[in-house]
Amino acid sequence: MSQNYIPDHKPYERNGEILQTTPWPEGMTRVALGVEYKGTEFHGFQTQPSGVKTVQQALQKALSTVADEEITLVCAGRTDAGVHATQQVIHFDTSSIRPEKAWILGTKPHLPDSVIVRWAKNVSPQFHARFSALNRTYRYLLSDASTASALVAHQVTWSSRKLNLDLMREGAKHLIGEQDFTSFRATQCQAKSPVRTIHHLHLVRRGDLIIMEVQANAFLHHMVRNIVGVLMTVGTGDKPVEWVAELLAARDRSKGAVTAKPYGLYLVSVDYPEEFKIPKLSPRFFIEQGIGELI
Repeated sequence: MSQNYIPDHKPYERNGEILQTTPWPEGMTRVALGVEYKGTEFHGFQTQPSGVKTVQQALQKALSTVADEEITLVCAGRTDAGVHATQQVIHFDTSSIRPEKAWILGTKPHLPDSVIVRWAKNVSPQFHARFSALNRTYRYLLSDASTASALVAHQVTWSSRKLNLDLMREGAKHLIGEQDFTSFRATQCQAKSPVRTIHHLHLVRRGDLIIMEVQANAFLHHMVRNIVGVLMTVGTGDKPVEWVAELLAARDRSKGAVTAKPYGLYLVSVDYPEEFKIPKLSPRFFIEQGIGELI
């Protein structure tokens, strides 16, 4: 067989990418879920070899109980320790037949209070939570109140210095479009390419609360938190607006600002082709305040 041979189909792999030519096992169903979680008590989304507490671990345990078989899953985007989500999308394959509401109501007693399934939907085998995604949207909550809040200490990041929103908005303009975000990726980032496309980056203030929304086709490891760190540095006046463009051109993470804390970061939306009919829900509570007028 030639070394240049390229197969025109992929064999079935549980939860894997399904091509039109991939044989689909009889009796198997692909299910998609919309999941909300508070990331404070978790060591990120992805299951880790050390067995530490993660969102994926909690979900797989609860889903396996409902399905009465071992369930593994795939997510739209892995979030770091302390990061939250109002609309993480996952999918899994199962041979168990359950009504869609069973994945919502049945998992609730087996999940911690900080994780909940918002919706469930049987999807076509061609749907893939990660590979089918067109865009991801994150929101970051910042407070520059005179004192930090005890009530939302791990849900909003506090700045001890006042932030100039106009300067932050001017700096953010340099990040729009297709860019090489090497200066905004974690040093341990494993993505093959540092090029990403930011579709929009909005900033609004409501009293002492600043809400940043950023949408891109995909994100690099720590990319959003590094963007926030840079814009905070501009907002305090420690660096000029032009520094953002200089950082992009430098393609050197060591020249950037400190990575912002995970507490204020929320995955709020994942967009998919219309053919999959994936539910699109609004973010929760104060997370959505004041953003709509800018979208």
